[in-house]
Amino acid sequence: MKNGLVVKDNALINASYNLELTEQRLIMLAIINARESGQGITADSKLEIHASDYAKLFNVSIDASYKALREAVNNLFNRQFSYTAEYKRTGKTGIVRSRWVSRIFYVDDLALLEITFAPDVVPLVTRLEEHFTSYQAKQVAHLTSKYATRLYELLIAWREVGKVPQIEIGEFRNRLGLLDDEYTAMHNFKKRVLEPSIQQINEHTDITVMYEQHKKGRLISGFSFKLKQKQQPKIEKQVDPKRDPNTPDFFIHMTDSQRHLFANKLSEMPEMSEYSQGSESYQQFSVRIAEMLQDSEKIKELAPYLKKVGYMPSNKKDTVNG
Repeated sequence: MKNGLVVKDNALINASYNLELTEQRLIMLAIINARESGQGITADSKLEIHASDYAKLFNVSIDASYKALREAVNNLFNRQFSYTAEYKRTGKTGIVRSRWVSRIFYVDDLALLEITFAPDVVPLVTRLEEHFTSYQAKQVAHLTSKYATRLYELLIAWREVGKVPQIEIGEFRNRLGLLDDEYTAMHNFKKRVLEPSIQQINEHTDITVMYEQHKKGRLISGFSFKLKQKQQPKIEKQVDPKRDPNTPDFFIHMTDSQRHLFANKLSEMPEMSEYSQGSESYQQFSVRIAEMLQDSEKIKELAPYLKKVGYMPSNKKDTVNG
């Protein structure tokens, strides 16, 4: 798994569903493998997940990986989700209910799981024409709570804004996948679900988050959140004594917000057409460019184009025009 980038339509990010942690991780792996294969996904695509990939990405034993794949044969096949969609003829919105997968095939001797996404899922992880969210799977690899993983996705969709507007408590519970009879008392919900999830996110991911509770009268009616991107640790570099000190340092690390900002700009440049693939949309092209910008060599390669869209690296820090 080269970059381990998970990309989902925001309709799927904001969907209501209840997946166990292992099931969420298997969905991530399927999306990653499909993207990195370069072959795209259709409703007939058979996506392979190997126990060794699961163990490596999520830092668990191979036995735990075998168990996750075996249990998915029955559990994941029966899982459903719901999301809001627009009825094209009238523009009215309604609720879509769908399974996650239409087919699962497990080969125990090979520790191999093969899944096929349900037809309604395919466009939500491929045709990212307008609104989508992306993050690296390594950011959630150390989260051990299914609620923390879901909350991270909900938060990271607002990464560029830095805050999540108030979510009504019923809707929030649905998005986290809580059943109607789970943690119904607010103090239990906060103690068992919300606060442990925030603690894990703050400890193990690339963001820090704080929440605020909102009330109607004396009852808590919803929550809003503020999030900040953690500063990346500085890495001391060996300076080549032969290197011209006036040459800009292109081997720097871009923040996530910079990557997405400049990827969007680059995707619309005619000069970048040599990097595009087939009939992909500008938005899909932008997602791939954002992946490329995680590689310092690619940043150097794209430096002439980056300069044109306002990226001005210096030997001290990154700057952005405008």
